[in-house]
Amino acid sequence: MEKLTHLNSKGEARMVDVGSKPDTQREAVATGRVIMKPSTLEQIKAASLKKGDALAVARVAGIMAAKKTPELIPLCHPILTNEIAIDFDLSGKDSIGITATVKCLGKTGAEMEAMVAASVAALTIYDMGKSVDRGMTITEIRLESKSGGKSGVYRRKA
Repeated sequence: MEKLTHLNSKGEARMVDVGSKPDTQREAVATGRVIMKPSTLEQIKAASLKKGDALAVARVAGIMAAKKTPELIPLCHPILTNEIAIDFDLSGKDSIGITATVKCLGKTGAEMEAMVAASVAALTIYDMGKSVDRGMTITEIRLESKSGGKSGVYRRKA
């Protein structure tokens, strides 16, 4: 059984010491999906919701969230991000796909930042559109890939 790195010898939570790890180029990609009524999707595409352009606001919210990840996840190290990108797939008839990509040079990865970014972008889409569709569903928040560091490359299998 693998040792849990965020627990000390007494089983108490601790922040892992990454000080001796070398800096490496790291990248993480996370995705999510917001399922909604087709009419809601059309309003989002047209930027015609009462609150404004949901995708523009969700993109900025996702970027801001990635930068605030250590404030939200207690044992997550702060990282200096080099790039944060939020992209949307509008090809579905009743959903928006979200892809968050985070790149950094550092001692620890960007997986949590990418997943927080995708999650907050999805929550922002919900917030922007809830006046017309309270039944929207946020789903499939997950890590798709990561590279860099001692553990190397991870890619989700199809």
